[in-house]
Amino acid sequence: MGAIDAPGDDDVHLWYVFSDEVRDPATLAAYAALMAPDERARHDRFVFEKDRHQFLVTRGVIRTLLGRCLGVDPADCAFEADRYGRPRLVHPAGAPLGFNISHTRGLVACVLARGGEIGVDVEDASRPIDPGLPRRFFSPDEADALDALPDDARPARFYEYWTLKEAYMKARGMGLSLPLDGFSMLADTTPVGIRFTDAIDDDPRTWQFAQFTPGPRYRLAVALRRRGPDRAILVREFRPAVV
Repeated sequence: MGAIDAPGDDDVHLWYVFSDEVRDPATLAAYAALMAPDERARHDRFVFEKDRHQFLVTRGVIRTLLGRCLGVDPADCAFEADRYGRPRLVHPAGAPLGFNISHTRGLVACVLARGGEIGVDVEDASRPIDPGLPRRFFSPDEADALDALPDDARPARFYEYWTLKEAYMKARGMGLSLPLDGFSMLADTTPVGIRFTDAIDDDPRTWQFAQFTPGPRYRLAVALRRRGPDRAILVREFRPAVV
């Protein structure tokens, strides 16, 4: 396999793959061979084939991307979960590359960056929305803003809020210890911003957000902590049969 350019100090690489399209038996067998024993055990515990397939593609893609960026055998990449369940790379030790992954039905996304807090979330925006969700999981300002929109505009804005909030929380890496109503996404500003209540000690000026639409069904958001000027986000589709 050839190498993949790793992100530099001034950019971030966002990869996505339509997992339902990854059906080549040789590719799937290669991905299965990459899995560590704990990953194989998790894979085998899924009851439904669609869930086993999604897990297999997710693990195969992240291992392949990291291995080829770092110039190591993807099978040699080793991970461990922190106390919030977020996976991190522990081998090769000291690798100057951070990552975050997200998946939904039919799509896997992975963001790679050199240092800093970074998160990605992808959602299938064709799913119906429970009308009670915004008041349960969004800030009052976000829920009020949704209510003020015409009915036909609410689903798109709902998924903008959802993916942006998830991306921020994943970038922080603290799980639900961060109160969901402790911050509001400013989705209708350019660039997208964030506002905090006193419940969260953070500086809104240090965050960069971006949103993407990998396909008609999907909404995707990236959050990253600024270390200076905004970094370019390079979006690439991962094609297992080609790259």
